[in-house]
Amino acid sequence: MPINVLLVDDHKIVRYGIKVILSKEQDFRVVGEAETGVEALQFIRQNQPDLVLMDIGLPGITGVEATAEITRHHPTCKVVILSMYGDENSVIGAVKSGARGFILKKVSESDLVDALRIVAGGGAHFSAQVSDRLLDRIQKGNIDTARAPAALATLSPRELQVLRLVAQGKTSKEVAVALNLKEQTVRSYRKTMMKKLQVSNATGLTRLAYASGLITTPSPSDKTGVDGADYPAATGDAEEVD
Repeated sequence: MPINVLLVDDHKIVRYGIKVILSKEQDFRVVGEAETGVEALQFIRQNQPDLVLMDIGLPGITGVEATAEITRHHPTCKVVILSMYGDENSVIGAVKSGARGFILKKVSESDLVDALRIVAGGGAHFSAQVSDRLLDRIQKGNIDTARAPAALATLSPRELQVLRLVAQGKTSKEVAVALNLKEQTVRSYRKTMMKKLQVSNATGLTRLAYASGLITTPSPSDKTGVDGADYPAATGDAEEVD
């Protein structure tokens, strides 16, 4: 039986290229495509593919976050992360989320196919450059530096997803759409996070997200926080405080 594959990447040309590569192999069948993590999760719930090739840098929820959801709710579905870069934190985050492979986009066609076969067969595969960096990290004994900052340790994986989007300036409605949740559910998450983190509004959540490293790259249009740091404009602060 062929290996049923779901391709997840927000660039259509990338999905097309991979689909062409896999179409040459008799043991692979691309059964679906998705542009976002939410679309991927919806497809998997309905179709149960054998293997997911997941871009790490997706809009909305990231590839790592989507992988965590997949491995939690669909443990028989194997995930391979596809990335432009092989930095240690991304690799470790992918492994902790349950990914069985991490492949750089610059790999050859044959290496890509071999990697997917290995993972589909129950193994694990990492691009050589990724393996070298991961091994170096482990040997130096600092593998735990990728753990979530202590300030956010009380938050659930879903709350971290919501916090990351809130820190990007998303409204509750926009977060709900990105994560396929009800708007009221998002509001509830925000209020719970405020209570856990002892802040009173979205600006406080945003400040903590940046301070903890959950968000690291403010946009040029970001506003400056009261402590002198740059933060995105906190959208909908008033509506989130009772």
